[in-house]
Amino acid sequence: MAKAKKSVFFCQNCGHEETKWLGQCPACKEWNSFVEEKVSVTKSSTVKTARETQVVSLSEVSADDHTRVLTGIRELDRVLGGGIVPGSLVLVGGDPGIGKSTLLLQVCQNLSQTKHTLYISGEESLAQIKLRANRMGEFKENLKLLCETNLETIRTVIENQRPEMVIIDSIQTMYSEEVASAPGSVSQVRESTNVFMQLAKGLGISIFIVGHVTKEGTVAGPRVLEHMVDTVLYFEGDRHASYRILRGVKNRFGSTNEIGVFEMRQNGLVEVENPSEYMLSGKPENASGSVVACSMEGTRPILIEIQALVCQSNFGLPRRTAAGTDYNRVNLLMAVLEKRIGLPLSNYDAYVNIAGGIKMNEPAIDLGIVMALVSSYKNRPIDEKMIVFGEVGLSGEVRAVNMPEQRVGEAKKLGFETCIIPEVCREMVKEIKGIKVVGVRTINDAMNLL
Repeated sequence: MAKAKKSVFFCQNCGHEETKWLGQCPACKEWNSFVEEKVSVTKSSTVKTARETQVVSLSEVSADDHTRVLTGIRELDRVLGGGIVPGSLVLVGGDPGIGKSTLLLQVCQNLSQTKHTLYISGEESLAQIKLRANRMGEFKENLKLLCETNLETIRTVIENQRPEMVIIDSIQTMYSEEVASAPGSVSQVRESTNVFMQLAKGLGISIFIVGHVTKEGTVAGPRVLEHMVDTVLYFEGDRHASYRILRGVKNRFGSTNEIGVFEMRQNGLVEVENPSEYMLSGKPENASGSVVACSMEGTRPILIEIQALVCQSNFGLPRRTAAGTDYNRVNLLMAVLEKRIGLPLSNYDAYVNIAGGIKMNEPAIDLGIVMALVSSYKNRPIDEKMIVFGEVGLSGEVRAVNMPEQRVGEAKKLGFETCIIPEVCREMVKEIKGIKVVGVRTINDAMNLL
């Protein structure tokens, strides 16, 4: 029987617990992160599974990568590292209306062809899910629906049904009767995630969890939520734009920083097989301040258009704006141009934009930003068939970047004829017919090519 309720303060960032409010969390050093919750002390719940506790040698454990389950969506399989690992717990976060539920319902549509899947919704009714599913096409009988938020009921259903894949939409709506705080609180989210983690590992069920995000763009709830799961995926993009980017920020079974690109249409999300071509569509011709650079997202090279506009300032304090890249990095590169080349940019407004709305912060686009700024300042267009990449240091040197050969190969595939790269990467790039590779040591060498 539950004892009397008491007040406990939880850190929203790391889940640290204190009996009184503190300005700074002693565990993660975050300020103003403690929230008060009413909790009851009860007997802790455990998940009973058929798995026996035993100690085995590492050499006796077999782990075959071919056991991964393909979702039927190649972009998602790429981000997951080759498919779904049985018994894994995957967290999918993103802004409201970005398409998280739509993507997971499409996964259920593909897997229900051969797998027993269970879609558990705490936010929509059965009729609402059916209306959304009607836009996507036909679903098989293997897909079962459950509208429930009680954690004990959901656990019983999963143990009885034994599905091969479960979708939880969303973790903030789940609640346990043994925890007295409200659904979505730190205690409820932590308890619910712990139960689903034990179910996934004990029964070998792959579970996808949908998580709401805060205004800062991180998953709402304690930071320990991301530590407990095996994979964390973020769905990015503007709700008013048609493209979506699925980014992996944590993956115990594959590489991180992989991305998948989707386009939102009336019948659901459609894969974008060639993101570079998609990002460069509509590029202006013979326009100053426009240059194509190459960025690596995981193992995938993506060509992006960097636009810059430099104009005379009408005020004593010039304005600087950066869209799609780091604002402080743009200020740093402008300071390098003023010091090393002598461009009087202190009297000019500067606007830098990554076309298409995509966000890129890789240092390899530094040389592209520099050349776009100089091109706009001198009002001199850059060759449309030229692509650049390289990191720029404070001394004006162009430093090496990783995987230059893959970047040049992507440029060749899209029809570019000249590629400006760091001189130190020149030996790593093999001769590729149809494209001229030029190495530069400093930004002065790159400016001379204009």
